[in-house]
Amino acid sequence: MNTSLDLLASMLPEDVDAALIISNENRRYFTQFVSSLGYLLLTREEAYLLVDFRYAEAAGANAKGCVVVPFKKLSEDMGRIITKHNIRSVMLEGSAFTLNNAAETDGILSEYGVRSIHSDELDKLITKLRITKTSTEVDKIIKAQRITEQALTETLRLVREGVTEKEIALELEYKMRRFGADGVSFDLIVIAGEKTSMPHGTPGNNKIKPGDFITFDIGALYEGYHSDMTRTYALGYVSDKQKRVYDTVYRAQKIGLDAVKGGAVCKEVDKTVRDFIYQAGFEGCFGHSTGHGVGLEIHEQPALSQSSDTILQSGMVVTVEPGIYIPGEFGVRIEDMAVVTADGCMNLAVLPKELIIL
Repeated sequence: MNTSLDLLASMLPEDVDAALIISNENRRYFTQFVSSLGYLLLTREEAYLLVDFRYAEAAGANAKGCVVVPFKKLSEDMGRIITKHNIRSVMLEGSAFTLNNAAETDGILSEYGVRSIHSDELDKLITKLRITKTSTEVDKIIKAQRITEQALTETLRLVREGVTEKEIALELEYKMRRFGADGVSFDLIVIAGEKTSMPHGTPGNNKIKPGDFITFDIGALYEGYHSDMTRTYALGYVSDKQKRVYDTVYRAQKIGLDAVKGGAVCKEVDKTVRDFIYQAGFEGCFGHSTGHGVGLEIHEQPALSQSSDTILQSGMVVTVEPGIYIPGEFGVRIEDMAVVTADGCMNLAVLPKELIIL
């Protein structure tokens, strides 16, 4: 087995003989192999990746730290592993199992007298491993970030009166892929004018006009790892109110980044940012969390939220993304990713954040 699988095996409770992992992201994390279907059965002695015919050859050549088992009938091949290791209890990856998945798996395990353990305990153990990133993981996130920034820089040259949100979003995705992205981190958010008051608005056919704020909430995918960045620009000019809101968010974001460091409590980071925005006169205009973890998933632990007691540790990657949203008028959000260090954080974004009028 590899180090991460060894660690997980050592973390299993004493009364658990094995763990079954089925989510795409966690299978990839532990084996470095990508597939749309597979079963990672971890015993205390060995890890087995069960895949069907579609992935058998590729998994045999590329999966790390596990024995690849091509299966024709899952119950029989899993049964052989159960018998070999005398498995009597299996902990399931609770968040990944649908009711149908769970019923099917329970049926297979019960054939061999194995007890299924349905809980979130395995998920919590995996989160403990994934919540801090290795240098290799950080390098991939940085690469995704650089692709994002390069694509945005080039796309901004095309932003002018009359261009639609959809046209800009399409150009951004094309450029990300052209610069080496495997895809986009999520459906890109490119919205303008009144729509910027919606944190997760979707690009439409409305045309950008002078005086509009334009929100770009974008990210690229590179070797499975995501980037996430938000910039808000203006076209032509801004009002005094727009400038005041932008300046408030700009300062709040800096305060948030300054608060991110090893030993800081997530909810205290959120409170620091939220208090500043509210005291500036915008209470009720910032409804989402200050940030979230990023990695193999676009939203991971830890959460910089009002309810999170998680203590930040070196190696965690988080976003800091305060915003102010005024319904029917406009909104502003600024977002960077940062790697937590013992005494602060390393900002992974290099694009400027001062108000830019295109």
